[in-house]
Amino acid sequence: MGLLTVPLALIVSFVFLGLMLYKRINLGITLNVTALLLAFLALDLFQIPDLILRTTIDPLTISITLATFGIMLLSQLYKETRLIDRLSSSLGRIINNPRIVMCLLPAVMGFLPVAGGALMSAPLVDSEAKKLNMSHDKKAYVNLWFRHTIFPIYPLSRVLILIAALSVTSIDSIIIRQIPVVIVMAIAGYVIGFRNTPKMTTDTTEKEKKNEGHRNIKDFIIAFSPILITIIVAIGLGTAISGFSQIGLDVLLATVVGIAAIILISNVGFSLFVRPLKTWSIYGITSAAYGAFLLGSVIKATGISHYFEAIVASGSVDVTLLLAIVPAILGILTASALGGVSLSVPILGGIIALTSRTASLIYMSAYLGYVVSPTHLCLVFTADYFKCSLEKIYKYALPSFIVTFATALLIYYLIP
Repeated sequence: MGLLTVPLALIVSFVFLGLMLYKRINLGITLNVTALLLAFLALDLFQIPDLILRTTIDPLTISITLATFGIMLLSQLYKETRLIDRLSSSLGRIINNPRIVMCLLPAVMGFLPVAGGALMSAPLVDSEAKKLNMSHDKKAYVNLWFRHTIFPIYPLSRVLILIAALSVTSIDSIIIRQIPVVIVMAIAGYVIGFRNTPKMTTDTTEKEKKNEGHRNIKDFIIAFSPILITIIVAIGLGTAISGFSQIGLDVLLATVVGIAAIILISNVGFSLFVRPLKTWSIYGITSAAYGAFLLGSVIKATGISHYFEAIVASGSVDVTLLLAIVPAILGILTASALGGVSLSVPILGGIIALTSRTASLIYMSAYLGYVVSPTHLCLVFTADYFKCSLEKIYKYALPSFIVTFATALLIYYLIP
């Protein structure tokens, strides 16, 4: 027996988790330390070493953790080689519409899964927004919202990879369910963000840019190719080889191919290649992936799902309500989609079968909660950059959240 009852141990651990996140402690450290604290409080001490060992040597844990490391390395190489700048600038020149460019640039930056990444796209959005005379709060909203439209259907999203692995479902089956949600998310963002915004007439400079279309398209294809190759290989391996996706090998091997592609395209030397390896961020995110598995294992070992089974059996709470509300609250509290998902799956997995249907709802609930969390770094950085209050951003973000969240629930009910 542990030192505390399971419910009390969870409360203490979650409060500790909240404090760690409030103090901006790295998510990797936070998840791992919280897992160990919960294990110490709720489990027999002799269980803990065996639980840690089984989690660590599990093929799925190893594959996903290494794949996360590879994705972070790929994203950092994009930054170091300035290929991400080439990608965004070529896209801006191809599309001769400031509104569309303002939507796409943050989404393109979304290919770099870095904390507070909206700060990278903020100057680009600000530059385009000046052509439309947009207010600071609308610029901030567009930058925040469209930064996060790509992730629910991005096969290399570490959270998407995690939810697929934890629910033992394929990534593509979850993505298919989330495509309509992302479409509504983008439409809502466009309508709300650009409502009453005047159109801009094309000037000579824009016409000249348009004449360079072939060169711009070539630049875009070259800059985007490592990501595209990685996605194609991941989907191809997951489809062609049975069982690869269940243990995460499809994404892991695809990431290796993607890294090789960016090395060849950008002629990356040894010094540039090892530069990202000298920064803490790549290891912090990697340890967060491992911490998500460890915390999930500990939560399962506590048997907390039995408490939720009793609640559901009594008929006092609907299962769908739990699937929607619990991940959303955890996403808001942790200001992390990864944290929301990694906590929700072991809690809810004991009361309902984890399929692509339920996994998608858990993902979207945790994800949308994270997007509008007041401690979400992208939200905080964006508000600071555009010098506007969170309240002004929420004026646009909350209606968008409600519409998108309602769509996720509708898809859950309509598509079995």
